[in-house]
Amino acid sequence: MSSDRLAIIAASQQGIMTALRLKQELAACGTTEVALFSPRAGAESTRISSITEWTAEEFHNWDALVYIGALGICVRAVAPVLQSKKSDPAVINCDEQGRFVQSVLSGHYGGANDLARRVSRMLGAQPVITTSSDVQGLWPLDILGRDEGWGAEYRAGLEGRSLTDAQAAFVNHEPTVLLLDVRDELTDRLERTCPDFVTVAYRYEDVDVESCSLLLAVTPFLYEPPVQAVFYRPRVLCVGLGSEKGIDPERFVGSFLHRLREKRLSYQSVTALATVDFKVQEPAFQTLTRELGIGLHGYDAQALEAVGGVPNPSETVFQKVGIHSVSEAASALLAGHEEWIVEKQKVALDYVEKGQPRHFTFAVSMKQDALRRGHISIVGAGPGDPGLVTVRGRELIEAADLVLYAGSLVPEKLTEYAHAGALVRSSASMSLEEQFELMKRFCLQGKQVVRLHTGDPCIYGAIQEQIAWFEAHEMPYDIVPGVSSFQAAAAALNSQFTVPEKVQTIILTRGNGRTPVPEKERLRDLARARATMCIFLSAEWADQVQRELEAEYPPTTPVAVCYRLSWDDQQVWRGELGSLAAMVRESGKTRTVLLVVGEAIGARQNRSKLYDPHFTHGFRRSAREE
Repeated sequence: MSSDRLAIIAASQQGIMTALRLKQELAACGTTEVALFSPRAGAESTRISSITEWTAEEFHNWDALVYIGALGICVRAVAPVLQSKKSDPAVINCDEQGRFVQSVLSGHYGGANDLARRVSRMLGAQPVITTSSDVQGLWPLDILGRDEGWGAEYRAGLEGRSLTDAQAAFVNHEPTVLLLDVRDELTDRLERTCPDFVTVAYRYEDVDVESCSLLLAVTPFLYEPPVQAVFYRPRVLCVGLGSEKGIDPERFVGSFLHRLREKRLSYQSVTALATVDFKVQEPAFQTLTRELGIGLHGYDAQALEAVGGVPNPSETVFQKVGIHSVSEAASALLAGHEEWIVEKQKVALDYVEKGQPRHFTFAVSMKQDALRRGHISIVGAGPGDPGLVTVRGRELIEAADLVLYAGSLVPEKLTEYAHAGALVRSSASMSLEEQFELMKRFCLQGKQVVRLHTGDPCIYGAIQEQIAWFEAHEMPYDIVPGVSSFQAAAAALNSQFTVPEKVQTIILTRGNGRTPVPEKERLRDLARARATMCIFLSAEWADQVQRELEAEYPPTTPVAVCYRLSWDDQQVWRGELGSLAAMVRESGKTRTVLLVVGEAIGARQNRSKLYDPHFTHGFRRSAREE
């Protein structure tokens, strides 16, 4: 739940001091409105007659309230005005010294638990969270998927009466099944953080309803399990529509929703509607759009006609409007692929007089990125230290069924994040075609693949040909950035590679070796800027590199020869440009070497304006203006 409007209520003068610290931090973080109230006089706060009276009048006018003082004052103030967990704002309480921050009300639904943690970080305080699922580190069933736009429905089954009963079963570790009919970042995270009393299923047919007490289902499909269940409805269904002109809006909406239920699909999972562009203003479609709270897209005839594989083309429609398909083509364009979970349905409205508009069509596709299919993630491993892989990268390695890593460049230790049973292979001895075939085999089995590259895969990562192959074979993939070795070099050299008023450019490049460099990118030409230059894959040609750089940089320019940055055997040699080639020869290293050149190395002069007390920016006025 949003905390755009937040009120701080301080009971004492000391509390006001703590409140002012908190207000400043919240405002700096972009909270839309933060106001401070207190019965004590203060230039920075709004004076109120009493905390109890103010709370009685203002309680429901704020998204969140932070009481600073004794917990009893907070409890007595809010108790008379409580209504419902779905409408009451988040309430937290902090002692006047800012040592403890306790979630008091609307911990999950209102966001008080998260707010308590956030305020604790700002004050350096201890958060006090007593919600059972938070204490145990379990998923909050009542708000699961809310930030991702999921709807939620509770079904009692043979046991249970409300969502509270489902939550009780969950926090008491009763046997639970997690059904995942779709896939996204949150379902991936649920799989990774699955408690040991939860079994994961990917088809409803595989759910053992005889041995579980609770079903948690992330699905657009309607099921009727005999056990209590919480259904989470991700927005993944794309609906294409067609109709006669002037069809009755009310009857159309009722009929469409009824037909959707007949197809065992939840209206809460519909993410968007689409039709041909000249039908976008059809009153019936506009009414359905408002009813579902989603968008309506219009596609021109050329785009609709270009959709291939439409299962039910119509010559009649083509004769009338020049398009063989409206509903099926529109749903496919919305979904991003030419597949349908409901092919074109032609429906006639009931109780409409003969000769009046009464027919409509609809088709349903699932968003391509929600399909539970094989997927390839090209992950940046970072420069070498396993601790420098991104959180997202590590999560993908942990979940992968195949980890294919660049064995000559990525330390094997990093692959130890892979789960038991995953296949881990080095690509060092494999041709590109062999790598493709291995990844394709896993993808066709619906499994997850991580292609692990050193540093950031977009910098000398040799991924272009892989991307082209994935796209040619319609294999879904994504790219996860990583920490590049040039960033690790700055850390190893204790340097900032951009120095105010001296160097504001970093050049990432390579020398002219076995892979030719374009003529316009010769080191000699790039060196004219005298920027901080990070030169990859070039230690073998250090003499040539030095000659080209000396044409523009002074021979006393600082340089560094960096070997296997962040690895256990990292080595760094410093010197001046005039001795660069000699340094490389003395190091005896030619592979996994980065050459760094520029006066930014080790520079300690010139101050940034960002924290200059005489410099004004969006979050702070200069000392001159105060």
